[in-house]
Amino acid sequence: MNHKQSEEKMPLLRIENLKKYYPIKGGIITHTTGYVKAVDGVSFQICQGETLGLVGESGCGKSTIGRQLVGLEKPTDGTVYYKDHDLGRMNRKDVKPFRTKLQMVFQDPYSSLNPRKHIYEILAQPMLYHGISTKASVEKDILNLLDMVGLPRSVLGRYPHEFSGGQRQRIGIAKALSLNPEFIVCDEPVSALDVSIQAQILNLLRSLQKELGLTLLFVGHGLGAVNYVSDRIAVMYLGKIVEMGEAKEIFNHPVHPYTRALLSAVPVPDPDEREDGRKILMGEVGSSIEPPTGCRFHPRCPYATDICRQREPEMQETLPGSGHMTACPIAMTEEGRREEA
Repeated sequence: MNHKQSEEKMPLLRIENLKKYYPIKGGIITHTTGYVKAVDGVSFQICQGETLGLVGESGCGKSTIGRQLVGLEKPTDGTVYYKDHDLGRMNRKDVKPFRTKLQMVFQDPYSSLNPRKHIYEILAQPMLYHGISTKASVEKDILNLLDMVGLPRSVLGRYPHEFSGGQRQRIGIAKALSLNPEFIVCDEPVSALDVSIQAQILNLLRSLQKELGLTLLFVGHGLGAVNYVSDRIAVMYLGKIVEMGEAKEIFNHPVHPYTRALLSAVPVPDPDEREDGRKILMGEVGSSIEPPTGCRFHPRCPYATDICRQREPEMQETLPGSGHMTACPIAMTEEGRREEA
């Protein structure tokens, strides 16, 4: 999907200035002594039928965003619009039908599957509760789900512990699909799987997205897998989005120094295609309790100036109309010189 196509489509979800602060408690008489600023003012939109990849190091706030979008956590501030409906302003009764449309596939499928229930119960109960299926049709609907995710029908009487990690993730995907969602958050769905199984799950997600017209937020910590499934990519660092654009553009022409460093970490099988002088991230991720002033990446950035340390950069387009956004004025200057050359 190119940028022009994404502009023509209506956004399915629109996120404005989203924040999530977790209080830190301390003292004999419990007081709030500070906050972990997991997500700190994030805005973006996801168009109908596209896959947005969200990438960054562990602890940058990616999974927290996903959990807020499907209603598992309530934002500290900001707004989540689903088809122009402000989910945060709806009461519990009004928001219920929307919640079935927003589902999640978890990193650890075993933790999201009730170990005391066999697969038939795990899939049937939510479908019956929400009126997706009737008692007369639920078994047929479940068998269709199993066919979709590539599982044999013999699994229905078995329990989660009897399956491999890849099979459990397929069950987790079937569970998410069981409520006829329009939007699914895939929260690092392959990071806990063997490398040989990862490609199978990524291919399954891609095919389901195309066949069912789903909209996905794919959360990952490596640009390789994210690029494979995504139409657009957003790069996060310490609670902020620092770069966003079409997946091909981000992968081939990264602008922000952090994105370049992440891309350098992607393995390249062919030695002749490997870059000389790979960009290695120095230092540790900053604190989410007391983030660095100015640009949050400046303590690890080889190009940082005094302005970077003092002023928080705003997202802006690298080239007018490109849809490629970055929050690094220094990189913008370098990008301009590159384009002129």
